[in-house]
Amino acid sequence: MDVERTELPGIGVRFEFETKRGVHLGIVAHREGRRDFIMYDPDDPDSALECVVLDADESASVGELLGGARIVEKLNQLHHEIENLVSRQILVDATSPYAERPLGDTRARTRTGASIVAIVRDQGVETGPAPSAVLRVGDRLVTIGTEEAVDKVDRILRGIE
Repeated sequence: MDVERTELPGIGVRFEFETKRGVHLGIVAHREGRRDFIMYDPDDPDSALECVVLDADESASVGELLGGARIVEKLNQLHHEIENLVSRQILVDATSPYAERPLGDTRARTRTGASIVAIVRDQGVETGPAPSAVLRVGDRLVTIGTEEAVDKVDRILRGIE
């Protein structure tokens, strides 16, 4: 899909695209985090039929909802492109020394070479978690790397490594 990007000085960025069914949509990403989701009139591409305004938290939630499925697609694609690559969801259980601590405390990437690409929790997905993301009991960490590296992340989270 082609996405047209237009800088809006002092405001942010506008993204416009057309779906395969011919629906013209736009998103204005304001600098403060607000997003305006726009559906254009098919008979007049300069007129909006509807504009839904999302605050920063709402737009982040929608992004996570849409991004979760995309991560799975990307991981499947990577498995076909790179030999010896595995992905696994690793559970943070109550015995983990990292439960209720920031992800960065694990130093998983530095110690193993594997990447934690998402945290699955409460029916949601946090993609690209920051080192400051606090791990909770019940979280599942979507981890990608070699079999050995992913096993090592599992051992780190269980306090064995």
